[in-house]
Amino acid sequence: MDGQRYDVWASGAAYDRYMGRWSRAVAREFTAWLGRPDGLRWLDVGCGTGVLSAVVRERCRPDLVVGCDRSEGFVRAGRAGVVADAMALPVRDGAFDVAVSGLTLNFLSDPAAAVTAMARAVRPGGALVAGYVWDYADGMRLLRLFWDTAAELDPAAAELDEGLRFPGCRPQPLHDLWTTAGLADVIVRAIEVPTVFADFADLWGPFLAGQGPAPGYVTTLPPAARDDLREALRAAAPTAPDGSIPLSARAWAVRGRTR
Repeated sequence: MDGQRYDVWASGAAYDRYMGRWSRAVAREFTAWLGRPDGLRWLDVGCGTGVLSAVVRERCRPDLVVGCDRSEGFVRAGRAGVVADAMALPVRDGAFDVAVSGLTLNFLSDPAAAVTAMARAVRPGGALVAGYVWDYADGMRLLRLFWDTAAELDPAAAELDEGLRFPGCRPQPLHDLWTTAGLADVIVRAIEVPTVFADFADLWGPFLAGQGPAPGYVTTLPPAARDDLREALRAAAPTAPDGSIPLSARAWAVRGRTR
């Protein structure tokens, strides 16, 4: 299977229900960890629907936030930002104080070029370049549950598992990516947040919207196979007495400074 053909990112509302709501919690922890002072100029690379940009505006009191994303639908949904390629940012060298990227790098064909472009976009001499990605291998329990269940029913689905597709979403590869871009004082840390679903419908519904690899896979299944996957996932989900499904999500965050 060609995993990339399942990586559909066009509907902001569908993405927000699928991953955006959990990304907000990670973004809050992430910006607190960065600890930047007020009044800075921020660049949000791969801004998507604007979740991270919104948290920066709320919590960091920036002078300016510019978001960019290659998905016109996401940029339109976020009502802020420009349509642009993360690997060829249309900004002046040294125009920003902080460059960040949330849940994007693993979907780029050349993440090293994107981090290098981010480093170019910020001023030299201590400006911050930072990002975070989901821990697809072990820490994103929703997706771990989904792909393990899907692969039991359809062994070919294992090829689409982001844990296998994105080996760079781990501490050492992220550290190497930042140091290769010439950044100093590189630190990688885990950020873990609860992801509690109100009930199974709350968990399953977003998989029907086609936004992202797992939902993209679901939309290709014939109705009977889709029903089988739904019921197998329902049986596998750890359900609390009140019907809620308490899971958690871990992201790996990385930061470094320009020299």
